[in-house]
Amino acid sequence: MIKNISNLGDAALYCDFGVEVNKQINSEVIKYFNTIKEKNIEGINNLTPSYNKLIISFDLRITNFREIKDRIEKLDVRQTLKTNNKKLEIPVCCDSSFSLDIERLEKKLNLTKEKILENFFSKDFFCYMTGFIAGMPFLGDLDQNMRAQRLETPRVKVPKGSVGITEQFADIYTFESPGGWNIIGNTPIEVFDSSKEIDPNLINPGDTVKFKQITLEEYKNYNE
Repeated sequence: MIKNISNLGDAALYCDFGVEVNKQINSEVIKYFNTIKEKNIEGINNLTPSYNKLIISFDLRITNFREIKDRIEKLDVRQTLKTNNKKLEIPVCCDSSFSLDIERLEKKLNLTKEKILENFFSKDFFCYMTGFIAGMPFLGDLDQNMRAQRLETPRVKVPKGSVGITEQFADIYTFESPGGWNIIGNTPIEVFDSSKEIDPNLINPGDTVKFKQITLEEYKNYNE
């Protein structure tokens, strides 16, 4: 349930679902996100969901804050069509050439590499949101004993396909970019395909991800 709706600049609404980050609250965000898309409300031109917030942008030439706020408050999200949330298996290679921060994690978590990977690959991860860079999925929730802070000094370049963890989340770098997540492996899968105009993301909010460990040889031959 939305706790508060407020202005965000001249042409956007900020829908606040609370301060906690969990599946229940995020599922509410996704319900509103999907309902608004289904209703195709005139004037709304962009929706940006996060863990516990939803930003709704609109065209001031067509509508205004009061009209959109009134429509959102009257929405019946219980009637939302069933979403086609996917269950995906993502291959990850944890060869030493890819596991850039495994030694750091061993020290920070006081766990062996084997225990860290065993825990990581046994989890089902829920996609809370995508963002930061195009298509990057934020996947929760890591066990308490697996939660480490970001790097003290972020990297200038994190390789495309890198799989990292920080705090309660795992993510996949869809492009080479700066970043401070703890990198434990790399996937050969294209998680974001910019050539697709419709749904370029492989992983979307509400999807479930299971990582599968592969060898370096399997990684090299994966797309052949």
